[in-house]
Amino acid sequence: MTIPVFPLSSIGLLLIVAAIMAMLTRRVGLPYSTGLVAAGILVSFMPNRPQLPLTREIIFDVLLPPLVFEAALQLDWKRFRHELPLTLTLAFVGVIGASAFVAVGMHGLLGWSWLGAGLFAVLISATDPVAVIATFKELKGPKRLNMVVESESLLNDGVAAVGFAVLAAIASGAAPTAVQVIPQFLWSVFGGILIGGAVAGAMLLVAGRTEDRLVEITLTTIAAWGSFLLAEHYGGSGILASLAAGLMIGNVGWIGAISDTSRPHILAAWDYFAFLANSFVFLLIGIHETRIPLNVLGWAEAGIAILLVLIGRLITVYPIVGAFGASELKLPLKYQHVLFWGGLRGALALALALAIPNNVPEKVAIIVTAFLVVSFSVFVQGLTIPWFTRKLGLLGNRKEEEKPEVSA
Repeated sequence: MTIPVFPLSSIGLLLIVAAIMAMLTRRVGLPYSTGLVAAGILVSFMPNRPQLPLTREIIFDVLLPPLVFEAALQLDWKRFRHELPLTLTLAFVGVIGASAFVAVGMHGLLGWSWLGAGLFAVLISATDPVAVIATFKELKGPKRLNMVVESESLLNDGVAAVGFAVLAAIASGAAPTAVQVIPQFLWSVFGGILIGGAVAGAMLLVAGRTEDRLVEITLTTIAAWGSFLLAEHYGGSGILASLAAGLMIGNVGWIGAISDTSRPHILAAWDYFAFLANSFVFLLIGIHETRIPLNVLGWAEAGIAILLVLIGRLITVYPIVGAFGASELKLPLKYQHVLFWGGLRGALALALALAIPNNVPEKVAIIVTAFLVVSFSVFVQGLTIPWFTRKLGLLGNRKEEEKPEVSA
């Protein structure tokens, strides 16, 4: 794995831009992620603009682990477990259904090969944990709504990653069968969870022997990146590994392994790590928006792709949530509206698009289309989510429709 080195001057510039945008967006009430992408676009027009790479390795191996781990660190296990039947169904069945719809549409309407259409459909149908968590952290809506949206975005990477790996293997000349695919899928999901739990458990054993907050922050840092990279190295899901590690440390670690005096310092440190990673992700997306060859795809084709992605989300969210209508996991209709419109796409889709094998004929078109869908998601959906949620009467009303505490 080769990760390009960022020039220190470029890092400094991005940190200054991130700090300014954080102050401006909070003052005017705009989503921070949208402001960052816009700032990145402006930075790209500077005379001596930063020459910073946007690669799968940068997104996956550097920026994604702290964002997933920090989000999981804040998740309450009882609530997370209580919503698991719903969020798992949304994550797995939802991604499969939406991917199938988008693939058929891209093949039938735009004439893409089944392989190219399938690769695009899989990478774009999973909601992106980076974009979703960044946006919904700023919304002061009901806790249950935030829990469902964030949990789904963290979980649905499993199906997308495995489906993408299978199709990428086919593009490289392999002929995977069910005997190969099913074990690969199971290992990606459960292997990632096991590795994340094992790494977090080892770190907690060591943390229990010290009350030095700097050492404990260091150990959680090892758990975040170590679980992610180890799982990816052995074919598991890095996101699920970091999710498991964060959940374990955030729920088991506070009981005794991590000292009470260190807990606020650890949470503050991870809040900052997530701020840095989030800032770099969206600034890099903005910087690279102006470099994509838009002439590869017409505006009509781009509109079709965006429409297919939205419809794919629409026809999976409402039926799946509706299937739980007679259970205690029933979601109010206005929650479902936010779940549909809040299914943002972001850095994860771009990372997978950049990893498409070179022998796929539509590779450049897929990358361009992914950038355009992400742009729509950030600027249209991202900007309207606060207004949309407010119109539904959900902002500033965190007690509405809340479930009682679930038993352990």
